Amino acid sequence: MKKVGIAIIILGIVLTIFSGISFQREETLVEVGELELTHEEEERVNWPQWVGIAAIAGGVVILLVGSRKK
Repeated sequence: MKKVGIAIIILGIVLTIFSGISFQREETLVEVGELELTHEEEERVNWPQWVGIAAIAGGVVILLVGSRKK
């Protein structure tokens, strides 16, 4: 239980520090023989900061409940 709690706390810290990720997606618009017309677009995935804080709190709860059982 202790390892799971620590992992969730670390994940929560990472989610709190980084508010999202971005990546590029390439889409083929037209392909005629050897000629290819593509369009590159940047996509962004965001999450609210409270998600990271909730994960940290959940990890702390798991640590406390796990230590109480022993």
